Amino acid sequence: MTLTRHNAAVQRRTWLAWGGSLALGGLLIACSPDRPSFKGVDITGADYAKGFALPDHNGQQRSLADFTGKVVVVFFGYTQCPDVCPTSMQELAQVKRLLGADGDKLQGVFITLDPERDTAELLKAYMVNFDPSFLALRPTAEQLAAIAKDFKIYYKQVDGKTATSYTLDHSAGSYTFDTQGRVRLYNRYGSGAAALADDVKTLLQSR
Repeated sequence: MTLTRHNAAVQRRTWLAWGGSLALGGLLIACSPDRPSFKGVDITGADYAKGFALPDHNGQQRSLADFTGKVVVVFFGYTQCPDVCPTSMQELAQVKRLLGADGDKLQGVFITLDPERDTAELLKAYMVNFDPSFLALRPTAEQLAAIAKDFKIYYKQVDGKTATSYTLDHSAGSYTFDTQGRVRLYNRYGSGAAALADDVKTLLQSR
């Protein structure tokens, strides 16, 4: 019986010491200057949203490596989207303006979920509505299925009155990559341009 009580006491002391170490470790991590604080959802180190290799609206193959030194924000949508897509792209254009002299260090990337209707010409014209430097990528149906899976993007066609008047239900957030092409943030729809601009500034300063 004495041995059992002794073992229990030792175990309690071990748990307390372990818990104290975890608490101290958490404090050190929280106070570490190497861990910036973001307004978006920090997904640093995620094993998804690894990147892309797709043609843009000019027919040029694009990947994150093309934008080394820039913060890249990736949004999935389609040109006939009535609200979420134009609102998100307008917000991204506002982010670029808020960055001032650092605006050219932000790259907006729009990946269409509707390659059947979104031709390269249409996508190019759509980008000009927001910022001429933004690029639209047009995957094949097979590429779209693969990249949507990797980015955990939901999309589903909703039939319209005709075969070509369908709409799409889809995820509304965006992803932010740092200047080295590493995914860092998930940005919820409607978070605001000011919050995203602050996060982009933080990423630019932590290069």
